[in-house]
Amino acid sequence: MNYSGVIERYKKYLPVTAKTPIITLKEGNTPLIYAQYLSKMMGKNFQVYLKYEGLNPTGSFKDRGMTVAISKACESRAKAVMCASTGNTSASAAAYAAKAGLKCIVLIPHGEIALGKLSQALIHGATVLAVDANFDAALNLVKEITAKYRLTLVNSLNPYRIEGQKTASFEICDALGNAPDFQVMPVGNAGNITAYWKGYKEYKGHHKINRLPKMLGFQAEGAAPIVKGHPIKNPKTIATAIRIGNPASWKQAERARDESGGLIDMVSDKQILEAYKLLAAKEGIFVEPASAASVAGLLKLVKKGYFKKLRITKIVCILTGHGLKDPDRVIKTVKEPKVVKANLQAILKEIGY
Repeated sequence: MNYSGVIERYKKYLPVTAKTPIITLKEGNTPLIYAQYLSKMMGKNFQVYLKYEGLNPTGSFKDRGMTVAISKACESRAKAVMCASTGNTSASAAAYAAKAGLKCIVLIPHGEIALGKLSQALIHGATVLAVDANFDAALNLVKEITAKYRLTLVNSLNPYRIEGQKTASFEICDALGNAPDFQVMPVGNAGNITAYWKGYKEYKGHHKINRLPKMLGFQAEGAAPIVKGHPIKNPKTIATAIRIGNPASWKQAERARDESGGLIDMVSDKQILEAYKLLAAKEGIFVEPASAASVAGLLKLVKKGYFKKLRITKIVCILTGHGLKDPDRVIKTVKEPKVVKANLQAILKEIGY
């Protein structure tokens, strides 16, 4: 099949017309990988799959929403787009804006964005301004500016972002032949859990699937406003992509949780790092720390006995971004290579031969 991106593949489920110029980097079509180690660990009744969104063009799930948001911005003859970002949105917005020939302006929280993501936004030619505030304050500024000036907001408050992101749920269903029993995912600004739930409901409405999954979302312990029931003024976590204290899609995330009979819980940075290393060492998949929150959440629920007494069960964990998004975290997490002499004996001694 000549793959042409999520808009072409799922056009009939998206708000596009013949007049919409399609701006694509052939995003989507990411693999749903059977997690052999995790499945075995959970027992014979369980099949765990990993939706690896880090293989999108800019390395995160944001590309699904951005292809639609930027295409619609071009349709409305926008000249510039703007967003606030903890990193992945800025990288995606900058890349798609570059492809479309649009100016891109990004506000980031000063000192709180992973180097891999910042470098992407800069190389694509975005105007990046680091504001002396957290993400929530940066987003408020973007909302105020885009309301007053001819700039298109491309954060997940833009409904076209949600429309594009829901295509990941379509892909999961197409691959499995139905919806999974459970979907586990990180929750930051909460646009993604909103999008997946929307997608599952629409696919069921079109009789493409005959059931809906329980949505299990996980925030980082130091940035868990939905779990704690109030905004977090200074959110703290190593998982920069979900370091958000007042999610824009808070109410929609709660609706996805409640309608699906699922939950939104939290995991510690220690649990996130353990899952981060486990995915790399046991499943061969390198993700950014925020992505590992889904697997950390799964492991937490297993320990609590959440899945006990269930029959054959399919679980999908969403891995939202590639590990190279945050190279600094890797260096802090693993040992540096040992320096040895450049001779055969020294090397053989070190490797135990």
